[in-house]
Amino acid sequence: MFRVLVSDAISEEGLAPLRTSAHIDIVQKKVGEVEDELHTFDALLVRSATKVTEDLLEKMTNLKIVGRAGVGVDNIDIDAATKRGIVVINAPNGNTISAAEHTFAMMAALVRHIPQAHISVKSREWNRSAFVGKELFGKKLGVIGFGRIGSEVAKRARAFGMTVHVYDPFLTKERAEKLGVSIHSLDEVLASADIITVHTPLTKETRGLLGTENLAKTKKGVYLINCARGGIIDEQALIPFLESGHVAGVALDVFEQEPPGDHPLLAFSNVIATPHLGASTVEAQLNVATQVAEELLHFVEGQPVTSSINLPALSKDVYEKIQSFYHLGRKLGLIASQFMNIPVQELSVTYAGTVADLETTYITRSLLAGFLQPRVASTVNEVNAAMVAKERGITYGEKFSDETHGYANCISLTVHGENKTFTIKGTHVPNYGDRIVHFDGVAIDFAPEGHLLYIQHQDRPGMIGKVGNILGAHDVNIATMQVGRQEAGGKAMMILSLDKPVDDAVLKTLAQIDDIETVKRLEA
Repeated sequence: MFRVLVSDAISEEGLAPLRTSAHIDIVQKKVGEVEDELHTFDALLVRSATKVTEDLLEKMTNLKIVGRAGVGVDNIDIDAATKRGIVVINAPNGNTISAAEHTFAMMAALVRHIPQAHISVKSREWNRSAFVGKELFGKKLGVIGFGRIGSEVAKRARAFGMTVHVYDPFLTKERAEKLGVSIHSLDEVLASADIITVHTPLTKETRGLLGTENLAKTKKGVYLINCARGGIIDEQALIPFLESGHVAGVALDVFEQEPPGDHPLLAFSNVIATPHLGASTVEAQLNVATQVAEELLHFVEGQPVTSSINLPALSKDVYEKIQSFYHLGRKLGLIASQFMNIPVQELSVTYAGTVADLETTYITRSLLAGFLQPRVASTVNEVNAAMVAKERGITYGEKFSDETHGYANCISLTVHGENKTFTIKGTHVPNYGDRIVHFDGVAIDFAPEGHLLYIQHQDRPGMIGKVGNILGAHDVNIATMQVGRQEAGGKAMMILSLDKPVDDAVLKTLAQIDDIETVKRLEA
């Protein structure tokens, strides 16, 4: 019997898929109520109330899988679960429609002053002239981030007769045309949109994305909506733009700190806010519960799960054989994705040497997950990477070759973009580690680890010294430096391993050196 502890409130209807199995025993109690039985449970289903900490996992010695009936997994210690071989699953699609609809509801309420008018009427007032709004029809909607929710918002906007301008570095022309939207740069979206809504994950790149500099680029009278993650809009930077009237109104479902307390933005009459309600519908709550229950049932029956957050279960024998190449593949994908920071259509993976004799499927999935992770809001792993790639219009395939380029094993990844093709090759040397041996047409040899800096330049005397001087002046220490070139005096490159990542100011200074063509920051 497979024992499942449901420690948070999940509806009976949502648990229905599990009730169909005679081999599953469901216990619906809080963790503290079954303290003496924790070691007997095979699975744990939670929402947000239960904190799945390392201490709890240590007590649940028989635990094989944790299911989160929702999208976020902030209440689950993923690393601790992974170390123990516990699979973590969530329900990434269950709240898409609810979040999109809430975004659109906020948009309509914002431009028509519905919350303010409601309060006025409730106060026994009837001041129609004070709440003259604007139509959505004919307006330009700027969508920043075009994943599942962003694309659903765009569908609704088009139905309202809006023109949709999208900024998403990874959106292909084919997918944009299919959905009836147009691709633009961030500056173009900021300058042209009447209404801007954000639908990106909160990362170091997107934190404060709409800050002082970018807010100044928006059209006067713009409306802003954030139903994604608090912090994408710099809340403090927003205040003077509201005070001056440059920003006509803001709708916020999320804040940097929740609850926001006595937040200065709440004092503005043209700021409307809701308490993180994007996924708070009866349908969404049922959907996420049903989805995670179905996934758990698949796991119990030995079928693949499609929404795993961490590594899929592999036999010890298979994992030991592919482990080194598994990690090398992820690094190749991650570096290639950062270097090819443009829309792509195809990934081609070629295996040669000893690695070609192994089970390469898992290696390819690891590589694909590494490539996709910087491009999507949700967690991507080896289980769901193929599904995410399909959603993004990216195809991939495996090939095998006898050409090892002089190495015992070699994995080659070629990425095909709209206007560029990039190839990276790597090898694993026992007791020495992973090495990148070919990068964008140049033979080179460096370890794909940590903070890396890529510099493409013309092969001229003194280039290394100029780069070193600038990094030294900014207190950036160089751990290693590898150089390569196609021919003397032609295209050349440096790959530097640094003790800390360089900031934008350093990148800009380096790019101003004569004969330097490209500077990119890479993480591995």
